[in-house]
Amino acid sequence: MADPVAAVAALDEPNRRRLYDFVARQTSPISKDEAAQAVELPRTTAAFHLDKLVEMGLLTVVHQRRTGRSGPGAGRPAKLYQRSEEQIEVSLPDRRYEAASHLLTDALVEAETTGEPAREVLNRRAYEWGADLAAQAPGGVTEALADFGFEPREDGGSILLGNCPFHSLAHRHTELVCGMNLCMVSGLLDGIGANGVSARLDPSPGHCCVRLDQTPSSRSPSVSR
Repeated sequence: MADPVAAVAALDEPNRRRLYDFVARQTSPISKDEAAQAVELPRTTAAFHLDKLVEMGLLTVVHQRRTGRSGPGAGRPAKLYQRSEEQIEVSLPDRRYEAASHLLTDALVEAETTGEPAREVLNRRAYEWGADLAAQAPGGVTEALADFGFEPREDGGSILLGNCPFHSLAHRHTELVCGMNLCMVSGLLDGIGANGVSARLDPSPGHCCVRLDQTPSSRSPSVSR
C-alpha cells in the first residue's frame, strides 16, 4: 500500500478520478480499452492513469481470459482492473474511530455473553489492545505514542499528548472514552516495559486526557524499552 496521503492526492487529477470512479462502479473487472472508451481518453493516457492508480493501491490488476476458453490456442489472459479491497483513510489530525468502534463493540458483545459489567470488559480489552500495540511499536514510548497519533510532547518531567485519536467520542462520552484511553496507554507502557513511566488522567485544554509521568532516570527525548 502506498502512503495514504499520496493515494488520496492521486485522485486530484481529474482524468484519474474519472477512471477510478468508472472502475469502482463496475461489477466485474474492466480492460483499459473499456475504461478509455467510457471516459473518452486515448488508450495510452488511460493505461498510464490506471497503472498509477494500481501503484497507489487504489486499483488492483487481475488477468482473465474473457472467452472462457483455456489451454493451447486460448490466447493470453487480458489485463483487467478492479477496485482494490484496501481501505484508505486520511485524517488530520490523526483519528482512530474505526479502532474504537471495534473495541467498544467487542466489549459490548462479550459483556452480554458473560454478564460482566461492560465498562470493566472495555477497560480490560483496551489494556490488552495497548499491550498488543506495544509488540508492533517501532521503538520507545514516545515513538509508540507518535505512531498511534497521540503527538507526544515533553513537558518537564511529563509527556503530554497533543492529540486524542478518539477526539469527538471523548467529547461526547468523556468518562467512558478517557477511561478506555488510559487503560490502552497503560497496556502500551507495560507491553514496552517502560519502567519509570506511568499514565494518569489529567485533562487539560488542547491535550489528550492522559498524561505520562517519568522518573528522572527515564527522562529522555525517546524513553527506551
